[in-house]
Amino acid sequence: MTPPLLYAVAAAALALAAWALVFAVRDRAVVLRQLWGAAVVEGLMVVQAVVAGVRQATGTVPDEPVVFWGYVVTQLVLLPAAALWAFAERTRWSSVVLLIAAVAVAFLQLRLDQTWAGA
Repeated sequence: MTPPLLYAVAAAALALAAWALVFAVRDRAVVLRQLWGAAVVEGLMVVQAVVAGVRQATGTVPDEPVVFWGYVVTQLVLLPAAALWAFAERTRWSSVVLLIAAVAVAFLQLRLDQTWAGA
């Protein structure tokens, strides 16, 4: 994995989580700007997946490729699922769901790095 991209995704996900936490504490639902923030994080994750695919195609293979790609697919699904939930649930719980999804994405960054490096 490329550490700068990994840290960028993790930092963006944690920033989104903090923003969602503020809304959850204030008993407010997710707003469209937060979903745009989630889209930015999602875009970074897509770039990360493409970079990982290119690196694997050129010979740099993760130690656990099946687990690695499982984590990649999981992280790519989390934020869109949270966004769909936010559209359906217009209460503070939409902010809680976005918070949990964003924190999960940040933790998955750690696992991606570990499975790539074989830790």
